Amino acid sequence: MNGPAARRRAPRALRRLPLRTRLTLLTAVAVAVAVAVSAFACWFLTRDQLRGQIDTSLRNVRVPPEFLSRTVADCRATTPQADRRVLPGIAYGQVVTEDGGRCVADNSQPVEVTAADAEVAAGTRDEVLRDGVTEDGEPVRVLTRRVGPAGGAPGYAVSVARSLRDVEEPLGTLALLLTAVAGVGVLGAATAGLWIARTGLRPVDRLTGAVEHVARTEDLAVRIPVEGEDEIARLSRSFNAMTAALASSRDRQQQLIADAGHELRTPLTSLRTNIDLLVRSEETGRAIPAADRAALLDSVRAQTKELAALIGDLQELARPDTAAGAAPPEVTGLHAIAARAVERARLRGSSVTVTTALAPWYVRAEPAALERAVVNLLDNAVKFSPPGGSVEVVLRDGELTVRDHGPGVPAEELPHVFERFWRSPAARGLPGSGLGLSIVDRAVGQAGGEVALRPAPGGGTVAAVRIPGAAHPPPDLPPGLPSAPDRPPGLPPAAPGTAPGSGPGAPPGQAS
Repeated sequence: MNGPAARRRAPRALRRLPLRTRLTLLTAVAVAVAVAVSAFACWFLTRDQLRGQIDTSLRNVRVPPEFLSRTVADCRATTPQADRRVLPGIAYGQVVTEDGGRCVADNSQPVEVTAADAEVAAGTRDEVLRDGVTEDGEPVRVLTRRVGPAGGAPGYAVSVARSLRDVEEPLGTLALLLTAVAGVGVLGAATAGLWIARTGLRPVDRLTGAVEHVARTEDLAVRIPVEGEDEIARLSRSFNAMTAALASSRDRQQQLIADAGHELRTPLTSLRTNIDLLVRSEETGRAIPAADRAALLDSVRAQTKELAALIGDLQELARPDTAAGAAPPEVTGLHAIAARAVERARLRGSSVTVTTALAPWYVRAEPAALERAVVNLLDNAVKFSPPGGSVEVVLRDGELTVRDHGPGVPAEELPHVFERFWRSPAARGLPGSGLGLSIVDRAVGQAGGEVALRPAPGGGTVAAVRIPGAAHPPPDLPPGLPSAPDRPPGLPPAAPGTAPGSGPGAPPGQAS
């Protein structure tokens, strides 16, 4: 149980270390592993080369025919003949019999005989090359060859051997040298890793300091100097872009609050004044003339309605694009939405004639938000149209245009019409909050389209909305989607070529 638990604790302990320390350790470990692998490979290659040279020297030994006969004869004699059984250039030599016996030459160390040597003497194998050991414990390399009848001594084999101390001593020296080099390499790698980590993480330190400064002071004006095109530079640019976006968002939020407070102050002041007059009349017992009282109540009702509209517009603008509960985009007919918007505008009453020419056009959008945008365009056109004037609503080739015949918008004011709470000096006496076109711009932008205002030929203004879509519904269009402008149930049919609020009999009122 302790083993797996210890293995799990090790990565956690490593993650708790500072990044600079981790980089240094990882660099040192990587270099240590690389140096160790290289040292082992070098050591084994050198050993194989040295042992290969010994094997080659053993195979190049020529055994004289008289060596076998004289060694065997001397092995059986009581008095050996000196200096006749020594192999030139070979430290050790002996004759092996098929029963595992041996006859050792003069000036040679007896080498232990194995079953493989006996098999060679018996003729089962031609030769064997192996590691062996003398009776004194000295490691040797042994080559045993069979000697046939041509040598005059069947049933015998000759073993020649060389000491491996000539290999082991250089290998031991090489191992010590490689260990020292590896140690120096690891220390150098750790030092270099520490320097590289400090140098490489210096931009990260600056970024960390900037983030901590922002978190501590909420100062979004902090910018990090960007150098180069590497990942740290990209991260710095992203941080600068993020702080700039946050600063802009905070500025817009503060501006929205300030503008909303300014816009709310006027209707609230008027409401308070009118209500104070009514309360004072009740407290003092001095009745207000019926006509004045009715005017006060109408003013209170109008100011309440304006406050409700302003609060609704603020809620719409404050709603995130992906707010919880918001309807997801779906394929819908822009022509049907425009028709419903025209019918909704009729309920508000107007003496302005609205003509429509709506060709089918299908888009992917949030139907409720898009319908409100079209209603705002219609309200704006009706508000600036002269009494008895007309508004043309046309949907052709994917472009929805709403044209009025009012005074128009001066060219220098067109860049500001979609700003929140902005109102033309000529329209500041008319009802409205200055948020209608901002809501239009937001809704159309969410649908992937664009909206623009431009002067109309002959006077007036044209509001043009273009949203990507198609003139025909997709094959997987949900059943029940209107393919032509549908009239909501319960509304009387409009006269051909007219729309909401047009003609006699329209309910009285004032469009906002």
